[in-house]
Amino acid sequence: MKQQLNIGLFGFGVVGNGLYEVLQKSQTAHAEIRKICVKNRTKRRQAPESLFCFEPSEILDDPEINLVVELIDDADAAYEIVKSALLKGKSVVSGNKKMLAVHLPELIDIQNKYGVGLLYDASACGSIPVIRNLEEYYDNDLLQSVTGILNGSSNYILSRMFSQNLDYREALFGAQELGFAESDPFYDVEGLDALYKLVIITVHAFGVYIAPERIFHSGISKISENDIGFAKEKGSKIKLVARVLKTGPGKISLSVLPMFVKPEKYIFNVEDEFNGVVIKGAFYDKQFMFGKGAGGFPTGSAVLSDITARGYNYRYEYKKMKQQPDLKLDNDHAVKIYLRFTDKKDLDIFGFESILEQHYAEGFNYVIGKISLEALFKARPEMSTKDIFLAEIS
Repeated sequence: MKQQLNIGLFGFGVVGNGLYEVLQKSQTAHAEIRKICVKNRTKRRQAPESLFCFEPSEILDDPEINLVVELIDDADAAYEIVKSALLKGKSVVSGNKKMLAVHLPELIDIQNKYGVGLLYDASACGSIPVIRNLEEYYDNDLLQSVTGILNGSSNYILSRMFSQNLDYREALFGAQELGFAESDPFYDVEGLDALYKLVIITVHAFGVYIAPERIFHSGISKISENDIGFAKEKGSKIKLVARVLKTGPGKISLSVLPMFVKPEKYIFNVEDEFNGVVIKGAFYDKQFMFGKGAGGFPTGSAVLSDITARGYNYRYEYKKMKQQPDLKLDNDHAVKIYLRFTDKKDLDIFGFESILEQHYAEGFNYVIGKISLEALFKARPEMSTKDIFLAEIS
């Protein structure tokens, strides 16, 4: 039987405000926001002043509040709020992907010990219900890979570079003007946002937790007109792609990389701020999920879905973590890489297993070759200081 949920909401930014408005229009949620905790005491907000408070304890110590919804940007503060709420026997809905990616094993243990629920479908792909689908529908060992565009900001930038021939800075500025990218876009364009989402998705896809610092990631901030031109010449687009796949018995590989994508791939036509996820299995081949990955209303709707599910006492069972054989991270997995560089000496930091193609010209040098993720890992500290762009060729 559905229970009444009395919500304590942390954060009233774009998503928090979106949730508030979506909840006002829901007739079946059986949920009410009782208090909203924020930091800024003077900012005007589109909700009754009587709802707002400024001390977390006013929510965490309120015995009438039985569900905490955490929608703040600060991962450290989010961790303290979520952990405290779970320890006090309150269920939690969270949208903080960085916090979850770093602390998920501990939070799962607390959830199980105290018999509460921790839901976070909105943390991975906005309006796309990928986590619950992986948890409930793809709940067997037939899954082979999950591949997707998980960050709307970087996808918007790349879309504009290809469709309007903008350079990177122009496309980034346009994304910021429309609110698709933050004033500091580091987490989006360097692949960290997608990385955190990939960690969470992997838990529900394959039943194994891989810490973010063990996964190779590279972003799009150094992409140039030459890279765009090369992709167009090959009939491809460049997308920032997160992927987890089985590479052999007991082994999985994870990465976040720009990728040359051909028209026959589902994600080729995922444009602007949209996300797209391809789930591949042994016998059902490929299935594709598409939707808005960010924004107040899409993400707020995903949060509301978690709230509604919690009203029926739903929580993730993490069946694959209990059933799957122990899977190991395979960073020996080799990928085919396009590497554009300025100085030939820059090649010395990479340990290519083989070079398949190379081109040297004034202002545009590249090689295509096979290299392991481990070799890329070793090269990453020096990559940040070089004029280098790399992308996987799928």
